[in-house]
Amino acid sequence: QVQLVESGGGLVQPGGSLRLSCAASGSFFSIYGMGWYRQAPGKQRELVATITTGGRTVYADSVKGRFTISRDNAKNTVYLQMNSLKPEDTAVYYCKADRVRTLVGVFQDYWGQGTQVTVSS
Repeated sequence: QVQLVESGGGLVQPGGSLRLSCAASGSFFSIYGMGWYRQAPGKQRELVATITTGGRTVYADSVKGRFTISRDNAKNTVYLQMNSLKPEDTAVYYCKADRVRTLVGVFQDYWGQGTQVTVSS
C-alpha cells in the first residue's frame, strides 16, 4: 500500500506564493511519475503539472511561468512552487503518483487526499 500525504495549502492573497509538498510512503519499488491536479467547485479535476523520475515536466497552459514542479526521488517527494497566484487558482490540489511499481510487481496509480488552496483578498 502507498500513502500520499500533502501539505502546504492555505489562504493567500492574489500575487502571493505557496509551496505544496507531497510525500509518498509505504511499500513499493519505484514511482515513475508524480504530479499535481486540482479541482475547483463545480469543475472537473484538471492537470496542473507532472514530473517523471528523469525530470521531464508537463504544465497546464494556465500555470506556465508561474508554477514550478520539482521532485526529490530519494525522498519520494514532489513539490509545487506556486507564484503570482490568482483567484482562479483556488481549488483543492491533489497529488498523484503514476505507475507505482508495487511489491507484487504490478503498476498502480495513487491519489492523495487533497489540500485546499484559496487565493483571495
